[in-house]
This record gives sequence, C-alpha cells and structure tokens, in this order.
Amino acid sequence: MDNNQPGYRYSSIEMRKSPSNKTWWALGLLGLVTVSIFLFKGNPGNIHPQQTPIPTPFVTSAPQTASPSATPLTLGQRTKTSGCIAVNGLEDKDCTPGAIIDGVTKDQICIPGYSKSVRNVPESEKNQVYMEYGISSRTTGEYEVDHLISLELGGSNDISNLWPELAQPTPGFHEKDKVENYLHAQVCAGKISLQEVQLKIANNWEEVYKTLPTK
Repeated sequence: MDNNQPGYRYSSIEMRKSPSNKTWWALGLLGLVTVSIFLFKGNPGNIHPQQTPIPTPFVTSAPQTASPSATPLTLGQRTKTSGCIAVNGLEDKDCTPGAIIDGVTKDQICIPGYSKSVRNVPESEKNQVYMEYGISSRTTGEYEVDHLISLELGGSNDISNLWPELAQPTPGFHEKDKVENYLHAQVCAGKISLQEVQLKIANNWEEVYKTLPTK
C-alpha cells in the first residue's frame, strides 16, 4: 500500500495513540501495589494473623496413696548352732530368730495353697534342728519342727526359722496353729499388715495367743 494514502496514515496515528503492552503491565502493577497498601493499612493482621492460644485442659491429679514401706523386716541374727534351749514353750532366739522369704507379699500368701507350694523342710534339716536343741530321743506327737514365722505368714524354710516345739504343756504347737490361722485371716482381710504380724509372732507368739477372741 502507498504510504501517502490517507487510510495508512490514520492507522499509524491510532497505533501510536494506543498504549503499549509495557504500559498495561505498569498500570496493572501499580494497581496491585495500591490495593496491597490499602489492605495492609486496613488490617495489618492479615499479613501475620495472630493465633488464638489453645487453652490447656485442667487436669486434676489423682490422690497419691502412701507407698508400702521399703524398710525390710528386721529380725534377730542367728548366733548359735548348738546348745539351743527352748524355755516355756518358746524358741531360743539365738538359734531361731525367725526368717522370711524375701519379697513375699500379702497377695501371695492369701492365695489358697500357698503354704503347700513353698513348704520344703527335708528330714535332714529336721534332724539338724533336733540336734542343735539337744534332743536325742522323742516320741510321736511329742514335738513338731515348727516354723517360728509360719509359711502362711511369709516365713522361710531356713533353719533360722525352725525349732522343735512341744505339744505339752499348753500352749503348744496346736495352739500356735490357731495363732497362725487367726493372723493369716486378719492380714488377708486387710485389718493388719503382713510385716506387723511377722514381728508379733517372731517376738512372742504366746502373747498373741492370749488375745485371741476364741481359743
């Protein structure tokens, strides 16, 4: 087309009047910045919104129960292995101070059949007990090699917990059985602690016998 024609000049003039692509981009960017400034001034929290803290739930601690005493049961020491003498139906504490099975608990002794499951006193040990107490002869039913702290109260089969107990005069080993059964029932009913009854029977089981509700 001839550049001198009027239509061509008109078209060139219109193209020069129309904004270029760069101009449109500049105007768009300016508008975006303007809107951003407006929003920032109106609500600056939109940039870094404040988080509402989550409330910590209130926890009520369970009541603390007293833990069982960690102090081990203190019994006498076996200081004699011969020349032992029982007096008034009571053991010689130098030979038979008493002994327990370490770690035994109330729950264990209160299980039916517990005593039978732990009983282990061979004839050789019984003979040793008789020898230490100087008993060379005996009749059937006259003596019983008894546990000072009975098995049903957590006692041990160790020789330091054994002595030859007479049936007569009373109270003898039959009466001591009643003491053991009574204390066992008291422990399993939660009326007295296992450690307390072990000390009672080791110190003087006859004193406990005197306090039994029925004999």
